[in-house]
Amino acid sequence: MKQPECELNELIPATISDEEIKQRGLLSQHCLKEENQKFKGTQGISQNNQHADFVPAFQDKISGTCVISRFADGSPAPVHVLDGLPIAWITGYDEEGHVSTVRKGIVAGFLRDAHFYTRDEAAVSA
Repeated sequence: MKQPECELNELIPATISDEEIKQRGLLSQHCLKEENQKFKGTQGISQNNQHADFVPAFQDKISGTCVISRFADGSPAPVHVLDGLPIAWITGYDEEGHVSTVRKGIVAGFLRDAHFYTRDEAAVSA
């Protein structure tokens, strides 16, 4: 099966603004915080859906690959954390060495029963 073609990761300068990150369609720590605010009070955030066996995860919309959220040491994270993502997805680091941005096409969501749910889908699921 042929792998989908995708652009090489563009390294993102540390001085890029949160607005420019959003305009480029990139996922960042700031974007994750905004998503948590948007889905507050729904099953679209980890704290509200763990009882339903949702596991925080990320999906590469280009390849369809899904990975659970992990800390930098590889252990599973109970919330969305960028530090444990595949290196090929990463486009920038902050001054402390943590992942600050990932490439276009990576979205936060949840895995449950081997199916990926976007935050929107998890928010309305029972």
